[in-house]
Amino acid sequence: MPIRTQIWTVGAQPAPLKNAVLASEQFLEDMIVSAPALLSEDWLLIGRQESTGQGGRIDLLALAPDASLVLIELKRERTPREVVAQALDYAVWVERLQANDIEAIYQRFKPGADLAADFQARFGAPLEAEALNQSHQIVIVAAELDASSERIVGYLSERDIAINVLCFQVFQLGDQQLISRAWLLDPSEAPQASSASKPGMPAEPWNGEFYCSFGDAEHRNWAEARHYGFVCGGGGSWYSNSLKMLAPGDRIWVNVPGAGYVGVAKVTGHATPAAEFSLLHNGEERPALDVLDAALYHREQIDDPERCEYFVPVQWLHSLPLSEAVKEVGLFGNQNTICRPTTPKWRWTVERLKKRFGIAG
Repeated sequence: MPIRTQIWTVGAQPAPLKNAVLASEQFLEDMIVSAPALLSEDWLLIGRQESTGQGGRIDLLALAPDASLVLIELKRERTPREVVAQALDYAVWVERLQANDIEAIYQRFKPGADLAADFQARFGAPLEAEALNQSHQIVIVAAELDASSERIVGYLSERDIAINVLCFQVFQLGDQQLISRAWLLDPSEAPQASSASKPGMPAEPWNGEFYCSFGDAEHRNWAEARHYGFVCGGGGSWYSNSLKMLAPGDRIWVNVPGAGYVGVAKVTGHATPAAEFSLLHNGEERPALDVLDAALYHREQIDDPERCEYFVPVQWLHSLPLSEAVKEVGLFGNQNTICRPTTPKWRWTVERLKKRFGIAG
């Protein structure tokens, strides 16, 4: 059904705000470039009005924390159905971009900047060339969406095409305009750019083993995770939502970006927000954030369900200190907190780690 919202004033006599319109969709694009969080706090904007070399221009291009690309198309004067078709056409161009192409796009967008350094500063993790543009997603930005376009997007999404629509609505409050946004598909449930192989690359059924990226830095500490038995992620829904894929009995292989693989574990519980997660400390159950003191674990966001840290309890089958992490050429790497890889490299990685960790079966 069409996405519509309504905003009311708060008071003894609540009143609905009147709908308004922006001066132009170009103005909306300018706003997004000035404040990318209007779209998402989880993306790094890297390009604008980039030519595809086929007579078209991509409105905006961004990087997600896993180094996948986000193709963003504004409706402008096109009908919603036309913009869906145009975005799919542009996606064919996007999936073929190589690391040097993406660096050149960023230089045109932000001359003199260093993409790797800006990625590190934005996401707190190194930009691994191997992970760059392994996948992509499409986001259509529109003031409204007709039923036909909604059906098309729904059809593609049900078939695991990473596409979504972000609808903006404008309201008038005196001399000021307010803008709201709403996703057609819940981002936590919609297909995302994933660790599956790119078209034309080898792929195979998922082997049932989960990959986990554990960022040992300011907000989490591997030594504590190893000692108490957990993995975690937070600072935004992109980082924590994938943890919800895990269920008791699942097996995960943990990689610390930049260091290497440090453990394999059996999951013993479900993803739990920091405020509700407890640990066994000196023989008694205590709130996790009362016990953990080697990292921040997004304590300042503890009351925000979107940005707080989420924890998953595990039983380590084998674990190593960071100084002994396994890092070899050819091992699978990805910056999603949790993923289900379908590349032959993942099967090979698991078999290799089983030998290194002494894990049978």
